[in-house]
Amino acid sequence: MIKKLVLSFVTAGFIVSCGTKPANDLATNSPVKAMVDLTNVKDDKVMSTIDPGRFTTETITFYIPKTVPGTYSADNYGQFIDDFKAYDYEGNELTVTKGDVNSWVISNATQLDKVTYWVNDTFDSESGASFQDREDVFSPAGTNILEGKNFFLNLHMLVGYFSDLAERPYQLTFKHPAGFEASTSLPSGSEETETATPNTDVFYADRYFEVTDNPIMYSKLDQAKFKVNDIEVTLSVFSPSGSITAAAIKPAMEKMMKAQKTFLGEINSTKTYDILLYLSTMAKDDAKGFGALEHHTSTTVVMPEAMGIQALSKSLTDIVSHEFFHIVAPLTIHSDEIQYFDYNDPQMSEHLWMYEGITEYFANLFQVNQGLITEDEFYGRMLDKINNSKAMYDDNMSFTEMSKNVLVDPYKPNYANVYEKGALIGMCIDIIMREESNGEKGVLWLMKQLSAKYGMHKSFKDEEIIPEITAMTYPEVGEFLNKYVVGSNNPIPYDEFFNKVGLTKTEKEVDVFNIFLLDQQTPFIDGNPEDKTIFFRKGIELNSTLKELGVQGGDILKSINGTEYTLENAQQMIMTTFGWKEGTELTFVLDRDSEEVTLKGTFKKPTTKKEMLEVDPNATAEQNSLRNAWLKN
Repeated sequence: MIKKLVLSFVTAGFIVSCGTKPANDLATNSPVKAMVDLTNVKDDKVMSTIDPGRFTTETITFYIPKTVPGTYSADNYGQFIDDFKAYDYEGNELTVTKGDVNSWVISNATQLDKVTYWVNDTFDSESGASFQDREDVFSPAGTNILEGKNFFLNLHMLVGYFSDLAERPYQLTFKHPAGFEASTSLPSGSEETETATPNTDVFYADRYFEVTDNPIMYSKLDQAKFKVNDIEVTLSVFSPSGSITAAAIKPAMEKMMKAQKTFLGEINSTKTYDILLYLSTMAKDDAKGFGALEHHTSTTVVMPEAMGIQALSKSLTDIVSHEFFHIVAPLTIHSDEIQYFDYNDPQMSEHLWMYEGITEYFANLFQVNQGLITEDEFYGRMLDKINNSKAMYDDNMSFTEMSKNVLVDPYKPNYANVYEKGALIGMCIDIIMREESNGEKGVLWLMKQLSAKYGMHKSFKDEEIIPEITAMTYPEVGEFLNKYVVGSNNPIPYDEFFNKVGLTKTEKEVDVFNIFLLDQQTPFIDGNPEDKTIFFRKGIELNSTLKELGVQGGDILKSINGTEYTLENAQQMIMTTFGWKEGTELTFVLDRDSEEVTLKGTFKKPTTKKEMLEVDPNATAEQNSLRNAWLKN
């Protein structure tokens, strides 16, 4: 995936509820009590204690999730749990057998009082040095345990669930250092929870899903608040150097979210929204997976602090807007597979084209609709998505088949196409609907109709939603979905859709975006995950500076200005290019056809030949009217 490979600007979605069965083996109806101690940190680990109440069965299984929907990967969060123990009411250890990496089977469960375990910091594992036997977790879905400074906590890693207890209420207690405050959308304790003591917070969740759906960041908070109509938004920022403040980011976030709300209109599924932003130093033991993970009423975001406020605000506009649009899908529109999700045996939905694709389309469309970007910028983004989807993914693969099987090969490597071709599917449906309705109805209208029919607590069957959409709209929409989304070996004829709205392709020399090794969001580089090498992509137009240096497609990059680079430190390479000025001397060492090649030159603001969309001067009034309805209605 482009965004994850180079800067890991990957977004992700969220889930609606957990599908495990209601508890039937408890002798009491009291909440499961979980306590996380942030005051006793050992080797970047904290201890969790879970008290489930009494069981009436002799054997019970405790789980840490295998996957969290929206990441669309089997991350096996149990790999970060150490020293798991179970105790009876007299403090004696009970027999525990490891089920798999994410489960522990406890014998004599009728005597079980509590379980305890230590939770590791996942940011450390991204360096590959601290935990050679543990696989990386995408940073926004992980956990940072930085004693005395910051605790970035996705609770699916810290709090697990017992078999058949995921629908029970949870009482969550956090012991935290003095002066630290929690930033979270999780509701504080109710009458059913215990009273908090100093430096202790108590929260309450109706079921395990709400535990996983409400991340928490503890630190000496830097916050900014603002209102978007009747939605209260809280922006919480952790900046290690203090160079980036919530107040500095607030204007861009407020402008963006107000524009989103204007675009969405009456769709409104939350009264509060929290943005938890962690800024990484990119040091060896800090986060390197940049992007966001969405939840119902909040999003976790991890970005590099070195980007600076201007570039950061621009990137956050794209990233956070995508996450906020998830309040439409799958928050209010989702299938049974999401409604009844099983964290440790997930069954995936066929409709990532809707959950992620249309969400990504909205994240771009609203910006041109509300005047945050120009029409030319919007066209450029759509062209980039076309080029990326064709160059980096299997354009002939059935999108629904890929979605249903996204956790396994050969479908798994194609997941990130949901942000490319998925968005283009949304664009094409939008244009079809505008054409058939004389400009009056588009894909936003469709999503509003689906939200009204289903809503937060009602799901649909995967096989029924395309017929339902067809019935709500036009036969042409159903024909498109069945041929190009369900079907295989049918690349979408994008030029036909651009022609409908009076657009034609041209080629121009343009300035490259401020990231030297990227063309807007399209990289000139790629990586080989097997040998960790970085290479320049074949079959694309390199920018002017790379061409002047003599770089060729297929060259393997070994070093720049004496620093060796692989996929392990690719982000650092990208960040280094931010500091290059006109005249900066450059020395590239490359492997070209198994021979070492050294290229020398100076940095100049790069340009590249770029295919662009522009209004056809011969476009008819009907085409121009349809284009205006598409972009502005």
